[in-house]
Amino acid sequence: MSQMRGIILEGYSNSGKTSILNELKKLHCHDHNNERSFIVLSEHYSQVLHRVNGELKFLNQDEHLHILTERVKMLKQLSLWAKGVGASHRSKGVFFILERFHLNHRTAFSHSGLHKIKEIEAELCGLGAKCALLTISTDQAENRLKSRNPEHWKSKTEKETQKAVDHLIHTQHNLRQHASDTIIPTLELNTDQQDWESYAKVIYPSD
Repeated sequence: MSQMRGIILEGYSNSGKTSILNELKKLHCHDHNNERSFIVLSEHYSQVLHRVNGELKFLNQDEHLHILTERVKMLKQLSLWAKGVGASHRSKGVFFILERFHLNHRTAFSHSGLHKIKEIEAELCGLGAKCALLTISTDQAENRLKSRNPEHWKSKTEKETQKAVDHLIHTQHNLRQHASDTIIPTLELNTDQQDWESYAKVIYPSD
């Protein structure tokens, strides 16, 4: 087994990233032959949009690149440790899961230069990363949006709801485009059935 491997979960809000992440954690822990070192970084550590002191803040491109670079640097340091003095037969290296990472950056800054994020993607490939892009069918988008916070949507007009649905579909389109451009192996997975356990089994690396 390689010293490091991992999964990157990408997708719009409500696509099922957190639900599948929880199932992936169960899968990994149930197999005693898997890596003993397991790193999970949720979107709060890597996404473009953050809540600071109760207010939403969008990071600019340089700020977000700095965050992603620091996260990958941490993984690389652990990989070097495992390959050098830290590896053992029992530890089997490191397994990681990242949520909202490179595709999130590409979509947010699609009109800017992407050479820096391509460098980060190359480093992630060297760390054994694979990506799962979670998507929702157009005819299911409104129901999925409303499922997380029904009370919130009760106060929204039809026009406001449609605007949110259109934004979801547009964002998914952009994510698909960037997924086809990245060198990181990417699987698109439709999550309409919300069968999180089955999806996790499809995503989980077998090697």
